[in-house]
Amino acid sequence: MASIWHHVIDSDEAKRALEAGEAAANLPGDRIDVDSLTIQQHWDRYSEEDHEVWRILFEKRMKQLESDASNVFLDGMRAINLKPESVPDLADVNSRLAPLTGWSSHGVPGYLPPKAFFAFLAQRKFPTTISVRPRESMDYLPEPDIIHDVFGHVPLHADPVFADFLQTYGQAALHTNDETHTERLARLFWFTVEFGLIREDGRVKLYGSGLISSEGEGHHALESDEVERRPFELQRVCDTGFEIDHYQPILYVLESFEQLRDAMNSYAERILNEPAGAPANG
Repeated sequence: MASIWHHVIDSDEAKRALEAGEAAANLPGDRIDVDSLTIQQHWDRYSEEDHEVWRILFEKRMKQLESDASNVFLDGMRAINLKPESVPDLADVNSRLAPLTGWSSHGVPGYLPPKAFFAFLAQRKFPTTISVRPRESMDYLPEPDIIHDVFGHVPLHADPVFADFLQTYGQAALHTNDETHTERLARLFWFTVEFGLIREDGRVKLYGSGLISSEGEGHHALESDEVERRPFELQRVCDTGFEIDHYQPILYVLESFEQLRDAMNSYAERILNEPAGAPANG
């Protein structure tokens, strides 16, 4: 936990939010107050090294992403005005994002309990880690930071179709207490939001945050002969396990974000209509 006590984070705010997160883990989804889990960004506290790390990684990743990222991602970057010069101010990001899709990003001190995370998504709010990885860990960090969360995730929130998918995902995940559904939804998130591919302009491109924000994963996903790139099919995605400690050997390719939204809508309708405690039945 030491890494969350970054100089931009107020320790009292962080402790309060973490305590609220622990309490939220035991609350029904409709009683989780997401505002109690947030912290201020304190943008003025970012150091020159923070801005430099952002700048280096932004420019490094864009060398690939300008040609290999989803058009939807690149359009979203422009829409929320992400630039290499400095770490983004969430207030500025939200002023551009909210009018487009109703989504907004909110600072949190670290990992959230799953139900709390889903509660954010269900309200079109994205919990955002505000710290910046240290310079010596630029190429790999085992936990999220603002580069992964804002650079990697948030541009897609500017797209109405993806925005609808993500909220529906949060609502379904927040509703269910069935362990099978929970596991299957975790797999769906992993193979789409984190490590998703999409076919655009006649070829496969990147859109998952784990691929967008990682130099190694991004190139491996598109260039390695060791990756099995499967057509997206929700049932098969939800049946596929994953491991987090190595490059991904299996990835799924969407034909469009409408395909993802529609599949999620069907799955969510099933979950939301099930009686509490009903079995998932695969």
